[in-house]
Amino acid sequence: MTSSNILNGPFLPPKSGEAKQIIMLLHGYGADGEDLLSIGRELQDMFPDTVFVSPNAPESCGMVGGYQWFQIRETDGSLVKETDLTERVKEPASILNSFIDAQLKKWGVDESQMIVMGFSQGSMMALYTMPRREKPCAGIISYSGLLIDAKGLEAPEIVKPPVLAVHGEADELVPSSNLEEIKKSLSSAGFNNVETVMCPGLGHGINQSGLARGVQFIKNVFENKPSTAMPSCKVGC
Repeated sequence: MTSSNILNGPFLPPKSGEAKQIIMLLHGYGADGEDLLSIGRELQDMFPDTVFVSPNAPESCGMVGGYQWFQIRETDGSLVKETDLTERVKEPASILNSFIDAQLKKWGVDESQMIVMGFSQGSMMALYTMPRREKPCAGIISYSGLLIDAKGLEAPEIVKPPVLAVHGEADELVPSSNLEEIKKSLSSAGFNNVETVMCPGLGHGINQSGLARGVQFIKNVFENKPSTAMPSCKVGC
């Protein structure tokens, strides 16, 4: 497996020609930036002043294809223990931080006008990295994710942006029980704007109902409005 300290990948410039917000899309294991950029294409008309940036993760998955943010399997093929993920996420988080800084500078956008949306392993990166930055972003959207180093979120220097976490009830790869863990851990750490959405019947993926809730979240945080949904709910998926 090969890795790079510099991220690159596709992006969609603002349709209006002037960047006022950034939505960063972090793909899952074995995918690439193009995978989630399809969401950007779907949302462009609704957010014409927004840059959609979808970097490739820093490590190649080798024969598997695509990219990964960090290794999820040991050399014997077994899955990495969750307790070991804390060390593995630190280097890619540093790489992602550098990329975020460069994108904010490139587009002249303040961090308060940036949303980071991740799927699966990309969601793990978003939930780990963004609270540990110096300034809070506008919001974090997690699809099919889990928290790495939840205890670390209780540190005094942690920033606490709004969070939307969405999970499929039938997720066969990242158990849906992680949704409740995200809610409990963030609440215990003092995050006061956390919404969780469980999608009945949905496996490991993003569907239109979950995406629609994400769109409403984006509108709310960019307009600095409170959430319009209950802190925890199910949606018909």
